Amino acid sequence: MKVKMNVQTAYHGDLLRAGKVYEVDEETAKRWIASKLAEKVEEE
Repeated sequence: MKVKMNVQTAYHGDLLRAGKVYEVDEETAKRWIASKLAEKVEEE
């Protein structure tokens, strides 16, 4: 699932920056969206 980060965070040793779009697993994405760390990106 693609998400746009609202905050900068480390994920599996990678640095995910705020404002950028990343691909993460669905379970993680749902947690981040629920806690406002990220927003879902609609796929085209």
